Amino acid sequence: MSVGQAQDSTATAAVRTGGVRALWAGNPQSVVQRGLIAARSSSWIVVLSGFFEPVFYLASMGIGLGSIIGEVETSSGVEVSYAAFIAPALLAVSAMNGAIYDSTWNVFFKLNYGKLYEGMLATSLGPLDVALGEILYALLRGLLYATGFMVIMQLLGLNLAWTAILAIPAVLLIAFGFASLGMAVTSYMKTFQHMDWINFVLLPMFLFSATLYPISIYPDWVEGIIMAFPLWHGVELVRGLTTGILTPDMLWHVLYYAVMIAIGLVFTTKRLRALFLD
Repeated sequence: MSVGQAQDSTATAAVRTGGVRALWAGNPQSVVQRGLIAARSSSWIVVLSGFFEPVFYLASMGIGLGSIIGEVETSSGVEVSYAAFIAPALLAVSAMNGAIYDSTWNVFFKLNYGKLYEGMLATSLGPLDVALGEILYALLRGLLYATGFMVIMQLLGLNLAWTAILAIPAVLLIAFGFASLGMAVTSYMKTFQHMDWINFVLLPMFLFSATLYPISIYPDWVEGIIMAFPLWHGVELVRGLTTGILTPDMLWHVLYYAVMIAIGLVFTTKRLRALFLD
């Protein structure tokens, strides 16, 4: 090793010892770019399958079952058609699924088998660059699902107010929250069997987060549990925007996800640093 190389190595080690530059190089876009390049060789059918799942739910339950149920009362006391009731919930679920699977299964493979993060962190990238890059890449999938589903909702006349356009940034917020927390949790998983816990958590959230039924049908103590679910906050936020029923409580839903994002980023960054740098 030459003297210049030794000095560069020493300088890099010094940067990694502490401070903001030990975590952040300001280049998460390189991680996103790497993900997009790798996606070119992937099967787009697998990616699109996550989009069709909520569409099938909407067709079978919103249109089929909805013709029997009729109108449903929202948490704000306004009656809408059953299809218009579950469509925004399925939109939130679509964003959650797109973000969570990219930030869990993909991250799990890269972390434990592909060993990609070791190579990334051997460069100028810091753990926060890697965390943000992976999360932003997961957001692209969530955005893809959400945009396509919003088009279908518009064609079916299920967007009941002009504020429905704001559901797109709301969906990105939801995807950001689940992606950041999902990556943080995945960093602690060591075997494929551990990944089964993801479906174990997602399925009850999907069924009980006022997605298919109003939350008022549950006992009070069950309602308290449901309101702690992150998906419930997302469903209520998107439903308020697509139906035009805006309430001050929506700010609490936004705050919930802001806290969720912050917690996920902090834990993911610390975990990556502990695994590969400390």
